[in-house]
Amino acid sequence: MDEQKKTSGSLALNSMPQVITIPPSDPVRARKLRVAAYARVSSSSEDQLNSFAAQNAHYTELITANPEWEFVDVYADKGITGTSAEKRDDFQRLLADCRRGRVDKVLVKSSSRFARNAKECLEAIRELKALGVGVCFEEQGIDTSELAGEFLTAIFAMMDQKESESISDNMRWSYQARMKSGHFSTCKAPFGYNLVNGKLEINTEEAPIIRLIFDRYLQGHSMDDIAKEVTEYGVPTRDKRPYWQISSIQYVLRNEKYIGQTLLQKTYATETLPRQRKRNRGEREQYMWKETHPPIISRETFDQVQRLLGIKSSRIPPKSRDAYPFTQSLFCGACGAVFKRKPHGYWMCSNHEKSRDNCPVQQIPETEVEYAFLHLYHKLRHQGISILTQLLIDLQSARKGRLLWSLDIVALNQKIADITRQDRLLAQLKQQGLVDPDIFISRRNELAEQLRAAKLEKERFLEAEEDQTIQQTQELIDTLEAGPDLLDAFDGELFRELVDQIIVESNNRLRFRLANGLELTEPIERTVR
Repeated sequence: MDEQKKTSGSLALNSMPQVITIPPSDPVRARKLRVAAYARVSSSSEDQLNSFAAQNAHYTELITANPEWEFVDVYADKGITGTSAEKRDDFQRLLADCRRGRVDKVLVKSSSRFARNAKECLEAIRELKALGVGVCFEEQGIDTSELAGEFLTAIFAMMDQKESESISDNMRWSYQARMKSGHFSTCKAPFGYNLVNGKLEINTEEAPIIRLIFDRYLQGHSMDDIAKEVTEYGVPTRDKRPYWQISSIQYVLRNEKYIGQTLLQKTYATETLPRQRKRNRGEREQYMWKETHPPIISRETFDQVQRLLGIKSSRIPPKSRDAYPFTQSLFCGACGAVFKRKPHGYWMCSNHEKSRDNCPVQQIPETEVEYAFLHLYHKLRHQGISILTQLLIDLQSARKGRLLWSLDIVALNQKIADITRQDRLLAQLKQQGLVDPDIFISRRNELAEQLRAAKLEKERFLEAEEDQTIQQTQELIDTLEAGPDLLDAFDGELFRELVDQIIVESNNRLRFRLANGLELTEPIERTVR
């Protein structure tokens, strides 16, 4: 009996599950690490140009020499400030390629070359880290893919930002001194003038249009009527748009340059980073210089117009546009005219207002338009996000397929490959002592600039105008996801972010054109009047 117990006990012990520890194996990389580099020089001097080409060559050789790395590209910006990432084309191209999953690691000489704005530096690093892309700063010995990398990068970025702010303060003082002394340069000619050797000269074809605008306004014509009349003449605006708007006419009527004067510091840059241009409404000093160029109209005419503008603006309640989000957003589907706000909260087609025979669409209460938007928002927030997401996927797939067969992209790829081959041949000739050093530096700079230009041109094709719909759709999704689940009251700011314009199809139906061009209809539910 005891022997049986021993045997059963032994079996019970032997039947207990055993744990086998399997040691970790060395990580196996399915493919090489795709490595790119980012370089930037801060001026266009000859020495910096040599540095620009040298950094391209340095990183190309460094990456291709590593057997575990696959060379992607060298992204290089030349002669552009580092305080704002938006101004650096190749930096934006680098971020775009990282988002497309083409890069695993980015090499940079130092944190100051990457960005001099701590906020933008950290935003870019965090985004790249979320995408699985590490940034290596050679001088500081930082790899952001490591745990402490982002913290160290923040410290260096703050130091670089302080340096940049000091430089900006010196430049701001220099600009201020030049404005006070009258030593300034005009960078863009307003409509009616040509810019010749930094000086404004009258454009004999456009000047009569300026005189017409001032004369018509003094005769009592509205800015809207003047804009339509000038548009009919087929003369484009200063920004080469084929049609004139109220804002275009207002810009002309208020511009002191048409009497031969120049007002300096109409706008100013904020002191904090990133720099923003703001209209100077008394926050900074301004400087008026007389007789800086030939006038198109007389001082008397200009003063009369300013007095008339002042009288009319005093009749308009302050911030009326901010108070009425539907201003310049409501359009008649029957005749195309804009809707104007009337007393007691009604909106009316401007053609119908002149004569009921001009347009059959009647006035609409503002509350009914707001109520229709609330209905639209609820549908978009709860059913529209998935539809817009699928639309975004379809747009991206269609764009990718279209670009695969683009002759322009194929030609640019061939051009980039040809420039790269020339650069390698030049390096081989230099190594064999067959090229004079001065000629080598000059030619390599030319090839580096040609390569950069070709890559930027390719990126512009990839980010063509028709693909703005993709970006607008993504922004629309982001706005909806960040918005409230239930919108119980009209929100003018949210309306402006989501809706481009509203077309009043009839007295019973509105058509909302969203920011990405998608159009959705909503019935008008009549309220008790």
